[in-house]
Amino acid sequence: MTGRLALASVGVGLLAVVSLFVGVGDVTLASLLGGESVQAAQILLISRIPRTLALILAGAAMAVAGLILQMLARNKFVEPSTAGTAESAVFGMLVVTLLAPDTPVIGRMLMAGGFALAGTALFLAILRRMPLRSPLVVPLVGIMLGAVITAGTEFVAYRYDLMQSVRNWETGDFSGVLRGRYELLWISAALTGVAYVAADRFTVAGLGEDFTTNLGLNHRRVVSLGLVIVSLVTAAVIATCGMIPFLGLIVPNVISLMWGDNMRRSLPWVALLGAGLVLACDIVGRLVIHPYEIPIGTMMGMVGSAVFLHLLLRRNGHAS
Repeated sequence: MTGRLALASVGVGLLAVVSLFVGVGDVTLASLLGGESVQAAQILLISRIPRTLALILAGAAMAVAGLILQMLARNKFVEPSTAGTAESAVFGMLVVTLLAPDTPVIGRMLMAGGFALAGTALFLAILRRMPLRSPLVVPLVGIMLGAVITAGTEFVAYRYDLMQSVRNWETGDFSGVLRGRYELLWISAALTGVAYVAADRFTVAGLGEDFTTNLGLNHRRVVSLGLVIVSLVTAAVIATCGMIPFLGLIVPNVISLMWGDNMRRSLPWVALLGAGLVLACDIVGRLVIHPYEIPIGTMMGMVGSAVFLHLLLRRNGHAS
């Protein structure tokens, strides 16, 4: 398994190298070593390297956040964009923009994280009150909750002429990522490390409150830790580059089919596949209509919705 993980890491590294040399600006080995080396080096250092790092950090963190949320909700079809988490974070960004527009980026992220935490807790509270928790109904409840929150967000944004800002937060786009505008994502990397340390606790919590309590763990504390990680990761990504839909749904399900539901074993794979998938989608988005590009949110929306429908139909087929 270690060898396969190393091979996967090499694959993600190759995608990262390709990402450095794809774009409108002329950045090649020849330009870096030739007469245009100064301009090419500036593009590489100011734009390409920060963008590639942001892609890796955001992809890995959002995939891990989806895995944690699936463990806590005990449902394979749940992730931040199907549980009201991302929509609540966008609402939080709107509120802080209206009430305290001079708030620094870290403050905006914390405010968005607080709203994301409240939205996710509301989603889990609704699930606890549902008499029948069908695997197919749970994500639909989250999608409806997200739709209600989005409707309220866009109503307020329309009244205060902030629709463009809301659209930017709702659509993931790395084209504006430059040096000095992505460093918030290192917080997501740190939270991913915390998730790995607590992986065994999340695995146990995914087996239910009674089982967790019998093993001597505080189920509510574990759930609270997971919600904080998911909320802050989602808020950091949205504050930096916007919403990346379905990433946290696709990757954990694919890894679960390969390695099972042991979170400590699967988390490195989830992080690597999440980073690789975001890198690949971003590269394709930059090449399809070059010199323009398709935002990563659109690319992931197309890929993710197709995989989501496939998983729903696959589960429904097995159930019948």
